[in-house]
Amino acid sequence: MLATALFHKTDSCYLFVLNDLESAGYFYHDLNQILDSDKVLFFPSAYKRAIKYGQIDAANEILRTEVMGQLQVEDKNLIIVTYPEALAEKAVAKDILKKNTIQMSVDEEIDRNFVSEMLDSFGFEYVDYVYEPGQYAIRGSILDVFSFSSEYPYRIDFFGDEVSTIRTFDIETQLSKEKLNQIQIIPDMQKSNMDRESLLKLIPKDTVIAFKDFVWASDKVESVYNDSTILDNPEYEKDLQNKLTLRDEHDALVKGFKHIHFGNKIQAEAVVEFKTDIQPSFHKNFDLISETLHKYLDRDYTIYILSDSEKQQKRLKSIFEDRGDNINFTPVERTLSEGFIDETLKICCFTDHQIFDRYHKYNLKSDRVRSGKFALSLKELQQFQIGDYIVHIDHGVGQFGGLVRSDMNGKMQELIKLIYLNNDVIFVSLHSLHKISKYRGKEGEPPRINKLGTGAWNKIKEKTKNKVKDIARDLIQLYAKRRQEEGFSFAPDSFLQHELEASFIYEDTPDQVKATADVKLDMENSKPMDRLICGDVGFGKTEVSIRAAFKAVTDNKQVAVLVPTTVLAYQHYQTFKERLKDFPCRVEYISRARSAGQIKEVLNDLKEGKVDILIGTHRIVGKDIQFKDLGLLIIDEEQKFGVAVKEK
Repeated sequence: MLATALFHKTDSCYLFVLNDLESAGYFYHDLNQILDSDKVLFFPSAYKRAIKYGQIDAANEILRTEVMGQLQVEDKNLIIVTYPEALAEKAVAKDILKKNTIQMSVDEEIDRNFVSEMLDSFGFEYVDYVYEPGQYAIRGSILDVFSFSSEYPYRIDFFGDEVSTIRTFDIETQLSKEKLNQIQIIPDMQKSNMDRESLLKLIPKDTVIAFKDFVWASDKVESVYNDSTILDNPEYEKDLQNKLTLRDEHDALVKGFKHIHFGNKIQAEAVVEFKTDIQPSFHKNFDLISETLHKYLDRDYTIYILSDSEKQQKRLKSIFEDRGDNINFTPVERTLSEGFIDETLKICCFTDHQIFDRYHKYNLKSDRVRSGKFALSLKELQQFQIGDYIVHIDHGVGQFGGLVRSDMNGKMQELIKLIYLNNDVIFVSLHSLHKISKYRGKEGEPPRINKLGTGAWNKIKEKTKNKVKDIARDLIQLYAKRRQEEGFSFAPDSFLQHELEASFIYEDTPDQVKATADVKLDMENSKPMDRLICGDVGFGKTEVSIRAAFKAVTDNKQVAVLVPTTVLAYQHYQTFKERLKDFPCRVEYISRARSAGQIKEVLNDLKEGKVDILIGTHRIVGKDIQFKDLGLLIIDEEQKFGVAVKEK
């Protein structure tokens, strides 16, 4: 709120440096929600992970280039949000950027061939239809180009050699979005041989830099440089110095700017204090919500509920009405990452996602570059070879006959040629791409090509639909039976559970928090739980399972952990044992690595209830395994087990 107020009151440029990508992402998202301005920019790291892995992220590249492009315009009133890892990476030097930028404006006279040659020299790829940054296409008087400085591609319409209109357009629909008077076309600026300088050299001299924690940011810049250094490789060192800012250089640059800190407990020349508080945690408890809101309404506070969904606002209103709560709130159709209470202004701004305990993710406007469905279709289309098998939803399996141009109503259009049995041909418009897909069947077995006009394809589709209905019917019956089953209802978290979770040495990721909460909610329900947890290696799935296992143990239930390999059984045994060493819980494991005597002793204790958690391979489903009271089964790498094992 302070940042937006400063932005409105002055024409300065502001640079906000948060501590990490996530906090910067939420800060940027909140600024966008309040200001709704194209003057709020995000400056991320160019890489998907660390710089030493060298994998460039196209979406991040667009955001970085957009910032550099905007900074070329004089007297620009901007807010730039970043974080130390991004600040540690140098951006392309001002003079290099200027030489590699094509400026175009409406009514400007410019030769289309010259623009095409410039785009070729800048490394742009000529394609039939653009679908990702760094591409351009020419169709008659229209030039489509996807600049690295824009989230949407540009469509430039020429009248002779004069620029008639410039618009952005949506890749998926190919429809125009916004008219523009002036644009900058910038190529991929991540080429290693280009001279670079710190972002702090690119921003105007009167920029105000705000730090969440300057010491943290400064140390992080240094650690990025040190982590990326490869010893005894002078060439790499030289390249690294061109790409990364050293801490000393960073600190020296910062001294030339006005700066403020917005962290806690910091020595500063001036301190601004706000009488605010965070939104309380309600955990979907509407008695508590009602009581809290009435408390503030009685003190003449205005209640605002923030949500990006109108349906959610109506849902809240109907809940209050059904309960008979006389609560008047003002709905706001935008949301922030966190709600707050301001005692000076006497307002409560509460978010619906916190009220309903939902995870809220920030959005970066370039995310569509990573996930455009149409872009993927076009990309796949470019990779089709003549003769590849294609499935058309209306006509069935045919062969790809290439792209052809045809005159339709006086306009040249690109069409996809599909060849069917007896060399029958149909042409599909690029706007109907959603109707075709690449044939995916058994390796080495060519499919039967369909004949047009026989109705055979429709019969196959109808037969398939009926089979799907049968499967769906069986599934519904299965789930209906499952819902009628009564399982053990675990008690709410004990003080021991809270102690275990508090002893976790890392900070939980939002996904971990959600997965743990969902599992525990299922366990406290009387219906049997059947839940799948997915995540990459090292993302904390084991910690979620340890918490679930311990919750079962505190209710005097035993836990079985089924793993595919002996090595994994021992690893899990060590992990579980280490995490639960301070708690009254016995962890054991059985596998081929243990002697027959050791296994016999463990199985006897298991039968008597002296073993709380048993970890093992396929051996765990043997006939001689008897639990005293099994309450939870955890299967690791479940895809590696057969149906029979899992059903047992």
